[in-house]
Amino acid sequence: MTETPAGGAATATAWTVRDTPIGPLLLAATGQGLVTVVLHAGERTVRRCLARLAARLGAEPAPGGDDPVLAEAARELEAYFGGGLREFSLPLDWSLTSGFNERVLRALADSVPYGSTVGYRTLADRVGEPGAARAVGVAMGSNPLPVVVPCHRVVESGGGLGGFGGGLETKRALLALEGVLPAPLF
Repeated sequence: MTETPAGGAATATAWTVRDTPIGPLLLAATGQGLVTVVLHAGERTVRRCLARLAARLGAEPAPGGDDPVLAEAARELEAYFGGGLREFSLPLDWSLTSGFNERVLRALADSVPYGSTVGYRTLADRVGEPGAARAVGVAMGSNPLPVVVPCHRVVESGGGLGGFGGGLETKRALLALEGVLPAPLF
């Protein structure tokens, strides 16, 4: 049996895995919206992530089948990877992040559009925390909604890519898709 989250009742969660040009993505949703996107979602990664979700949300995630949020997430991701979507509009459940990290991720989602990038330091300034560039990097690394909340758009001020939890090749591929970088030759 899993424990109920500190705030009270368990949260029902549906999930699915979708193939994309950057590899399989695990998508999970609650009644509030999309709660997580997990990159490189092979079988072992899926098992670990579902166990973590159960522990955090207090209920065993169930296969999504006809979940409307997952269906909308799949449609929007397909359109994004096909080059036809520049802004995600599906509802998001922010319950897997809080505090500074949530403020930074929300600022990122609201202020860094498709085809653009922002520096870690600039994003720290936008949330009123000058000097917190490293903490912004930590927030990017803990982003529960990569691709949809576009942490791949956060780069070093000197022009370097910076880090990315999904690997630098995935970050390059996403930035190339958005026209920020040239497409890889092979």
